[in-house]
Amino acid sequence: MLERLRPLLWPLILVLLAAVLYRARVQREMADFEVYRTAATRALAGEPLYRVDDGHYRFKYLPIFALVTAPLALVDREAAKAIWFALSAGLLTAFLRWSVRALPERRRSDRVLLLLTMLFMAKFYAHELLLGQTNIVLGALLVGSLLAVQIDQPITAGVLIGAAAFVKPYALLLLPWLAFTYGMVPLAAAVGVLTAGLVAPAALYGWSGNIQQLVAWYRTVTTTTEGNLLGADNISLAAMWAKWLGIGTAASVLATLTTGAVLGLVAVVWLQRQRSVEPEYLEVSLLMLLIPLISPQGWDYVLLLATPAVIALLDRWADVPVGWRLYTMAALSLMGLTIYDLMGRVNYARFMSMSLVTVAALALAYALSNLRRRGLA
Repeated sequence: MLERLRPLLWPLILVLLAAVLYRARVQREMADFEVYRTAATRALAGEPLYRVDDGHYRFKYLPIFALVTAPLALVDREAAKAIWFALSAGLLTAFLRWSVRALPERRRSDRVLLLLTMLFMAKFYAHELLLGQTNIVLGALLVGSLLAVQIDQPITAGVLIGAAAFVKPYALLLLPWLAFTYGMVPLAAAVGVLTAGLVAPAALYGWSGNIQQLVAWYRTVTTTTEGNLLGADNISLAAMWAKWLGIGTAASVLATLTTGAVLGLVAVVWLQRQRSVEPEYLEVSLLMLLIPLISPQGWDYVLLLATPAVIALLDRWADVPVGWRLYTMAALSLMGLTIYDLMGRVNYARFMSMSLVTVAALALAYALSNLRRRGLA
């Protein structure tokens, strides 16, 4: 009997921990969740979603997201917050377990990998839950697409990636990989989901009204980017260069070149896929790690998408030379163990202004490429 219940132990511990966290602090937070609920209320009323007077808390998701979250507008505010938090905590548990289980030829036990991963990634998970953000949903969908290709279901993977793009458009970064690796059919499935999602809000807004909302979405996203580049928590490549050089042409050019370089690294890793028996895990984990770096509005908590990459590096840590072990551990520590509560306001602000988290994430991307060169993943 105890053996049957053992797989439920960690999920139960995480659920209890989440409940305590919610009652102690999260219940008073979740500022970003309020944005989604407001947008859902507006969508049900057929009102404009994108309003300048919302200030910093402007809705920046595609209209379909407001429709999907509409049920949250049908219950009172506190109940909606509790439901959203419960869903997020549950998906976080699934995201972690799926990320571990998807890794081929694991060297370490599930328990060890989960504990080590939570140690290095806890600050991102906590920040995500405090804000009531959606990156856990995005991560679960993308790892779900990885699991789908691992069981020879690339069309399902395309559907999941298409759906993930409505949570955050960054998910589209995986579409070229999907097309090059599995052909046009799964790509067509993703495009079909995207098309359906773009058209669906016309049921509430009408054709012309839906187009107006899509134009307003594009205008909102493109006009709010520059103002966020110098934000302390922005860890994108664009923000890194803007913090180092100031906002301007030089920073923009260098950000573009750096983006090209990391995408070139992805291409090199993909071209070396014959060195691995099951190459998909490392390729998807590398792309997920790069999502918050390539997006100009890549906030630090979006690095929770690096979970599969961290799991792969921790699992293969003993298989690489000592120099690479020290390099990887330094990058993991710089990215995940630099915590505001330990460093203090002044030191943490100075640390974030130097974009060292971005540098650490880039270092981890290179460490992943090293695993592929050695045929370890």
